[in-house]
Amino acid sequence: MDRRRVIQGLGLGAVAAATAACAREKEAPAEQADTRTFNWRMATTWPPNFPALGTGANQLAEMIERCSAGRLKIKVYGANELVPAFEVFDAVSSGTAEMGHGAAYYWKGKIGSASFFSAVPFGLTTQEINGWFYYGGGLELWKEAYAPFGVIPMPGGNSGTQMGGWFRKEIKSVDDLKGLKMRIPGIAGEVLQRAGGTPVTLPGGEIFTALETGAIDATEWIGPYNDLAFGLYKAAKYYYYPGWHEPGTCLEAIINQKAFEGLPADLQEIVLTCCHAVNEMMNAEFLARNAEALQTLIRDHGVMLRRFPDDVLKTLRELSVQVIEEGAASDPFYARVHESVKAFQERSAAYLKVAEEAYLQARSA
Repeated sequence: MDRRRVIQGLGLGAVAAATAACAREKEAPAEQADTRTFNWRMATTWPPNFPALGTGANQLAEMIERCSAGRLKIKVYGANELVPAFEVFDAVSSGTAEMGHGAAYYWKGKIGSASFFSAVPFGLTTQEINGWFYYGGGLELWKEAYAPFGVIPMPGGNSGTQMGGWFRKEIKSVDDLKGLKMRIPGIAGEVLQRAGGTPVTLPGGEIFTALETGAIDATEWIGPYNDLAFGLYKAAKYYYYPGWHEPGTCLEAIINQKAFEGLPADLQEIVLTCCHAVNEMMNAEFLARNAEALQTLIRDHGVMLRRFPDDVLKTLRELSVQVIEEGAASDPFYARVHESVKAFQERSAAYLKVAEEAYLQARSA
C-alpha cells in the first residue's frame, strides 16, 4: 500500500491515525492476514454527488477502499437510488445497506434525543460538538441511543454554523414568523411552530421546487456552498443569518452492527478512522467553499443578506429552551443527553469567550 496516496486523501488532523492503520494492514504477516474481501452498500439522504454532502460520502467510501487495499469496497447510493432519503436509518438497521450517511435529527421521531447528535437550536458549534463527541462522553451516549436498532454511529462530517435560511419576504419582527411555512427539521421545527409558523419536512432534492412554487415561504438548507448549488437564490432573495437552529451540524456515518462485527479487526479500525478523517475534511471544505459562494451570491445574483432582528433571536432562544426542557422532563435518556451537552457547553463557552471569540473581536476591531 502506497502510504503517500492515502495521506493525499485524508484530512490532516486524522493522517497519523489513518497512516498507522494502513501500516498495520501492510505489515501484517502473510500467514496471519485475513484476505477476505467485502462488498458493502451505503445509502445516503443526499442527492447523488451533491457538493460536500454527497461527495463527502463518496470520499469516505473511496478512502476505506484505498486504506483496505481493496478488501472493503462500498457502493454509494444517493437519496431514492436504493431507499428514500428518510428511510436510510431503517435501511442500515435492517441490513438493506451496511452503511448510511445522513443527519441524526432526521430520526427524531424514532429516537427522541437524536437531534443532540446533529444540531439543536443555540447549541454546540462544530468545534464544541467534536470536543463533546471525542472527549466529553457524547459519542458514548450516541452509541447507546442507536444500540437498540443495531446501528453504530460515527461523526461523518460537519457543515459548520449554517445560515438562517432563504425567505420570500423580509423578517422584521416576531409577527412575521406567524403563518410562515418553512422547511426546517428537528427541534428547530418545534420552535418555529411555537412562534406561530408551520414547519415542513422535505428532503433536499424537493426544496427548490417547493420554494419556487410557493408551497413553502422559506427554507433553511445548509450554507452558501450548497445553497448556491441548489439555485435557491432563484426562488427567494432574502438570505438570513445567523443559523440559530444549526450552529454546528454534525453529519453521521452509520454502520450496521452485525456487518461491522463481521469485519476483521483491521478493517473495523480502518472504517472508524476514515470516518474520523472525513469528519474533519468536510468541515474544512465547507469553510473554504462557503466563503467563496457567499460572495458569488451577493455579487453575481443580487442576494440580500439580512441579520435576524434581535427580538426574533431572543424569542427563538427562549422557545428553544422551553422545547428542550420539556423534552428532558418527559424522557430520562433525553434528559441525560441534554445535561451532558449543557455541562459541556457551559465549560466550552467560558473558554471560547477568552479564546476564539475574543480573538475575532480583536482582529476585526
